[in-house]
Amino acid sequence: MSSRKYSKDLIDGPNQAASRSMLRGVGFTTEDFSKPLVGVASTGAKVTPCNMHLNKLSEVVEDSVNSSGGKGVLFNTITVSDGISMGTQGMKYSLVSREVIADSIETVVGCLGYDGLITIGGCDKNMPGCLIGMARLNRPSIFIYGGSIKPSKENTDYVTVSEKVGEFSKGTIDEEELIHFEEISVEGPGSCGGMYTANTMASAIEALGMSLPGSSSQDAVSSSKNQDCIDAGTAIMHLLDKDIKPSDIMTKEAFENAITIVIALGGSTNAVLHLLAMAHSIGVKLSLDDFTEIGKRTPVLADLKPFGSHYMSELNASGGIQPLMKTLLEKELLNGDCITVTGNTLRENLVDIPSYPNNEIIKDFENPIKKDSHLRILYGNLAKDGAVAKITGKEGVSFEGKAKVFNSEEEGVDAILNNQINEGDVVVIRYEGPKGGPGMREMLKPTSAIMGLGLGDKVAFITDGRFSGGTHGFVVGHISPEAADGGLIALIENGDSILIDANINQLTLKVDEGEIEKRKSNWSNPTKIPEKGVLSKYAKSVQSASLGAITD
Repeated sequence: MSSRKYSKDLIDGPNQAASRSMLRGVGFTTEDFSKPLVGVASTGAKVTPCNMHLNKLSEVVEDSVNSSGGKGVLFNTITVSDGISMGTQGMKYSLVSREVIADSIETVVGCLGYDGLITIGGCDKNMPGCLIGMARLNRPSIFIYGGSIKPSKENTDYVTVSEKVGEFSKGTIDEEELIHFEEISVEGPGSCGGMYTANTMASAIEALGMSLPGSSSQDAVSSSKNQDCIDAGTAIMHLLDKDIKPSDIMTKEAFENAITIVIALGGSTNAVLHLLAMAHSIGVKLSLDDFTEIGKRTPVLADLKPFGSHYMSELNASGGIQPLMKTLLEKELLNGDCITVTGNTLRENLVDIPSYPNNEIIKDFENPIKKDSHLRILYGNLAKDGAVAKITGKEGVSFEGKAKVFNSEEEGVDAILNNQINEGDVVVIRYEGPKGGPGMREMLKPTSAIMGLGLGDKVAFITDGRFSGGTHGFVVGHISPEAADGGLIALIENGDSILIDANINQLTLKVDEGEIEKRKSNWSNPTKIPEKGVLSKYAKSVQSASLGAITD
């Protein structure tokens, strides 16, 4: 099969002379018209440290495609910053950006007939956005991760600053000390440095087979990351030659590998949302229950932040995630027959990978952080369609308390910072789901405040919104149906008893059915969909978090 499957319709023959003239205007030569065209989609922008270096990397990728016999064509798509917008109305656009990115990549490549595609992402939403776009197009493709940032010299990062805000509110540090951590904790390019959502998704994508081996565990500023970009040119030409497409790689078994890696690394709850959406985009049937089944046999092995002690850069220095993948393969927890973007199987990619020099970060199977998954899919009258909990065991595995109810993140944060939350409370923040937000904001600001106040193991937190990968504590998100859809979370009242039980994976509002029916008859939806704009489009098209908050 010709590796110029799409571009030939755009540029071959006398009738396409006008198209070729436009391409000559951007630097194409006559020889370039006989080469496969490879789109290089960069999410580079100076709006966030995660992506500030990606345009430079994309130029390396473009050159590598050109030197490998293809014609690279560089284009950009957007990115936004969760970290900067966290706790504000701007955060409503974060999950929305995943769809905008996917749509824009599909639009450019579909319009301009590129035969292959390489995407480069750094922040957590643009990675699944890239993968969804690649899956829809289903032509030979590779994802490149921009890499992780290193912690400060005082071993702090962005999440440290978020939690220091809670300490400041409690009065244990003064403003001068808070500003000190603000000034030193984030420096230079790279994604947030723990096993937060960016590093979680990068690791999942590598395990899925859609990035080159090692791509997820390279520092943003490193020779290995630069080499990752150089190697992409040869790799995409091989995929084009063999016509290996995302549908050949992104199989059900490959998604199961990705879930396994997310659990073993103690990854973010956002991975559930994004992997469901990515699977939908390629036509793979993946459900919440797959996370439960895989979680029964997969231990948490990585002592990584937010609930552990180490940063991703430390794991990178010890060999990254590949030795872990090899161990999981040997334990028959990964499917080694899955094809990857190297053109080889996962098993073939891991043949020569050495073991870790020590087990300081990745624990032995005999001494895991947790013997089964920290990602718990909960059901019950409060979550008939499911909810996602992040429970490492450090907080305990069950919690029963009295509800403190808030109809927005802002209301909840104000109460927390004004010391209105007490030991034994279950903080409920609702109308923050995909439709109700709209946009399903991350709740890092309230959960960090809870941790900073020293209440992390003394209160629970539930929401129809979601959590940052930096969140830890006794938290349950993605509650479905959401409040805006009339889910039971909309009917909780202050003082109601709520039980969270990760032993039996249940989330229960302990109110009798007669009282629930009475409340339901008096309920009206307080949310208002914006009349126009991207949030309006999103609210009208987005589906349940239990399906991945998909829009198609």
